[in-house]
Amino acid sequence: MTNRIVVLGGGTAGTLAANRLRRLLRRDLADITVIDPDDEHLYQPGLLFVPFGMTSPARLIRPRHRQFRPGVRFVQAAVDRVDLAENAVLLADGTAVGYDVLVVATGARLVPEETEGLTGPGWMDKVFTFYTLDGAVALERGLSGFTGGRLAVAVMDMPIKCPVAPLEFCFLADSYFKKRGIRDKVDLTYVTPLDGAFTKPVCNRELSGLLKDKGVNLVTEFNTGEVDGEGGRLVSFDGREVPFDLGVVIPLHGGQDYVSRSPGLGDELGFVPTDQRTLQSKARPNVFVIGDAADIPTSKAGSVAHFEGEVLARNVVRYLAGKPLEAGFDGHTNCFIESGSGKALLIDFNYDTEPLTGHFPSRVGLPLLRQSRLNHLGKLAFGWLYWHVLLPGREIPAVRTRMPAAGKRPPRSGAVAPAGSPR
Repeated sequence: MTNRIVVLGGGTAGTLAANRLRRLLRRDLADITVIDPDDEHLYQPGLLFVPFGMTSPARLIRPRHRQFRPGVRFVQAAVDRVDLAENAVLLADGTAVGYDVLVVATGARLVPEETEGLTGPGWMDKVFTFYTLDGAVALERGLSGFTGGRLAVAVMDMPIKCPVAPLEFCFLADSYFKKRGIRDKVDLTYVTPLDGAFTKPVCNRELSGLLKDKGVNLVTEFNTGEVDGEGGRLVSFDGREVPFDLGVVIPLHGGQDYVSRSPGLGDELGFVPTDQRTLQSKARPNVFVIGDAADIPTSKAGSVAHFEGEVLARNVVRYLAGKPLEAGFDGHTNCFIESGSGKALLIDFNYDTEPLTGHFPSRVGLPLLRQSRLNHLGKLAFGWLYWHVLLPGREIPAVRTRMPAAGKRPPRSGAVAPAGSPR
């Protein structure tokens, strides 16, 4: 019997999941279909570099259908909802696509309209976001014409995609204005709803120190209730204000709207309740979740989708074979953090271990929690790995799904500090 596997979403998570499944399952055993409303695959990590003229939009987009292995069928269509009871995906044109296994890789979307005033006067003129391609391009124009004043980088709320990206923007902005010779004319402020620059204690100390060293003001526990673009103000729910002449905002995130329209599939934010170890959804046993769509307590980042991919693919195969699932995903996350001036940090952590110093992926490798030119080059090299290794569902040499312990230096007490939830 040929099993029907339907993957919702052709982004990073959906593409690598489909390709990994295709590698594991013969065509006579599984028919794999990916559904997405458009045929443009965007390399999202590159959006950070567009406002600073470090890359061009054309280099970030490739045809979506060309990223799939032979034997993966791509359907370009909008989805209306999922009928869990009938094991069917209902498309906007009324077509029903049946499945035996559903993989939800619907990602996260921006919902700027949920913040009062954000998309009103001043939007894409005085207030920007680099989390979309159009926004990053508009921000490049905004930055090039900015000759001084107050620049505020503000996170509306968590969770967001790539939680370190707003901090990276601050660090790159510091370097950008120094190169233009106007850094002393720019008052740079980072505004966050968190109680620190980042959620993990060790990492928070390092990143807060970097902000201080670079002269970036840090405003914490600021829950933005209104963005007054015309007046140049961020207004918190408790009445505090942060003035700006140019605002860079990371809007609220939610799941895809059709997830919310699918009874029993998503939570109140449109994300999918998921077993954090097996990646099986809590809605139905034949539904699995990967990437930003899942409500699991780890970062919404491409590295997470990569590490999840092996576990998810194996568990789909085990489910089809009637075998128990493996609780194999440990929350492994790593990411490069651009710190400006051609340097970057690298952090590596999971559900139980916060970012530590040392090296990755072993005792000899990239330095952890320390600025280095090598880490910056690693971040640049990741672009090639993304298209040629990660998306095709291949393994990155020496990088394993489970977080490695080798090379890491535990806290002085000898105990491993808990990571906590990034949400």
